[in-house]
Parts: sequence; structure tokens; C-alpha cells
Amino acid sequence: MAKVGPAVLAGVSVLVTGTALAARDVLPALGGRPEDEAVLRSPQFRDGAFRNSSPPRWVPRGSAKAAAREFLVGAARRRPKAPVPLVGPAGPSPADGLHVTWFGHASSLVELDGARVLIDPVWSDRASPSRRIGPRRLHPPPHPLEELPRLDAVVISHDHYDHLDMPTVRTLARTQGAPFVVPLGVGAHLRRWGVPDSRIVELDWGDETRVGDLRLVATPAQHFSGRAFKRNNTLWASWVVAGPRHRVFYSGDTGYFDGFARIGAEHGPFDATLVQLGAYAISWPDIHMTPEEAVAAHVDVRGGLLVPVHWATFSLAPHGWTDPVDRARREAETRGVRIAVPRPGERLTVAEVSEVDAWWERLR
Repeated sequence: MAKVGPAVLAGVSVLVTGTALAARDVLPALGGRPEDEAVLRSPQFRDGAFRNSSPPRWVPRGSAKAAAREFLVGAARRRPKAPVPLVGPAGPSPADGLHVTWFGHASSLVELDGARVLIDPVWSDRASPSRRIGPRRLHPPPHPLEELPRLDAVVISHDHYDHLDMPTVRTLARTQGAPFVVPLGVGAHLRRWGVPDSRIVELDWGDETRVGDLRLVATPAQHFSGRAFKRNNTLWASWVVAGPRHRVFYSGDTGYFDGFARIGAEHGPFDATLVQLGAYAISWPDIHMTPEEAVAAHVDVRGGLLVPVHWATFSLAPHGWTDPVDRARREAETRGVRIAVPRPGERLTVAEVSEVDAWWERLR
């Protein structure tokens, strides 16, 4: 039998150690297994999985391969040519009135009528279960997570890695006392990461919960879920965030569908909307909206100010980096929609927004 040299043994040791570290890194991030009775009783849960309320839309033949090819070798500039301008914390501010701070991608802070709601917070460097591979941030978080003001609620739209981040959740569980308000099944992930049951509120579409004077309503979206190999074992949602005087709608990740008009009729009008308009492709009509569809959704729900989200931070689709806001701005002007595109970390006072600062145009 041939002898095994020290170099080979060292290589095997590195491989085993690396595999063990990767498993320790990745496996907890996959989350828990949602199997509670509330999931099984949901009208949205059929044949072993959650389902969308509208039938799938037609997808052109070959469009998925075309999108993949464009993402890998296409000519679109999917990164900014210079650092993204960030706005750091400005110090303590009252939460009265209506304010929106967009931190990048979908992560946002809504302050209304004295309450603060943090939406889909992701502070990690990668939108991935691993710290070593996966889509990496194009700009750092503009505010330290530990320095956020006292929160009244943390709202999650669904369990994908660019919306539900284990290290961020663990930090918030340690530094904040707010409840996590999530769609059905997502609580299993939080429990595995050490969030106590007393701080988890799971809602089906149409369910609501109250936190002081704040009302949070889970509303439909057209998407999917899953953190590992099994899809649709947790629910996805859009959200109504309503105070005594102001209302905000957050779309979550979604394709365009007729449910927006019903949400607007039941819960609108809204003073502001945070609507997903990035990471789209022709082959993904039931997953993400195009910018034009995002503006249409804003109109459907009877929105006031449109704040685009789900762009700028992670490159997840074949389109160019500025395409989402360029197209949304044109469509908003065509349809007479008020739109604001804040820099990451910038705190908007909704009632005072007038002109759009096209800061992203300098980074083409």
C-alpha cells in the first residue's frame, strides 16, 4: 500500500475542517421545519404546500434559459460604477407623523403615529445561508443594526435569504424587545434561532394583530418560499401597517395580480407604499414585478407616495443596476404618481417629499 504523504494528510484535514465549518455555518441558517396545525389548517395550504391565489401566468418558451444566459454573460451593468452614497444616523428623532427610512434592498423602517416598524431586515454581507458564497452586498448597511431606535414590531414578508437573515434576527432578538410578525410557518425558523414563542406572531392572509395603537394585517402576495430543497412550506405575504392617522402598504416579493385592487378596496387608501420593483425577468412574472407593474400595483392599492424597494443592494437578476428606478420613474411620471427614491439610510418625511433626487444617475 502506498504511503500517504504529509501534504495529502494536510489537504484532507483542511477539507474536513472546511466542510465542518461550512456545515456549522449553513445548517442553522436553513431554519426550522414548519409543521404546526395552523399551517395545515390554512386555506392557502393545499396538497402539502402553500399556493398562490391566482393561476400562473404564461411564460415565453426559452425565456428562463435566456434570463440565465443574460445574467451570466450579458452586457448590462449590474453594479454601480462608484460607491453608493449612504446616509448615516442623524440622531434620535420622534416617530410622530409618517417617515420611511430605506436601508437598501427591502430593508426599511416605517415610523408612523409614534410607532416604529422594521421591515425585512437583512444586515449580513451576503443574501445566502453561507458567509462565503452567494450574492454579496453592493453597499454596506448605512446604519449599525445595534443602534436602531426602539422598535415596536419587526415584520417579515417571507423566508427567502434576502428578506429573512439569521444573524440579523439573532441580533434583533438580543438588542430589541419587539415582536416578530411573520406569515404562517416562518415562526419555525425564528424558534430555531432562539427567538422565544412569546415574541413570535404568525398570521395567515387576512389575519391581523395589534401592537399598541398599531394594526398589522397580512395580505396576499404572488410568490413562493423555501430556504432549502423544499418549496412553499411557509407562507409569503404583503403587509398593511396602519396607525391611528397614517397607513403604509408593503408589497413584499410578488408578481403582479388582481389581489392589489382588492387590498386597496379593503384597506386603502395608503399614505405611502413600499413596492418591490427590482430582480425581475420575463420568465418570472409570478415571482417579481417589473417596474411598470410596481407602479400599477401602487395605483391599485390607492397609494400616495411610492417608495421603490428591492433594488440597489444585491444583484439578483439580469437587468442593469439602475434599470428598476429609471423605468419606475418614467412610468410614475406618465401616470401622475408621486415617487421618492431615497439614498440608503435617508429618512423621508412623507408629507414633505417634493422632487426626486436622481442620485443613482451619477453611478451608471
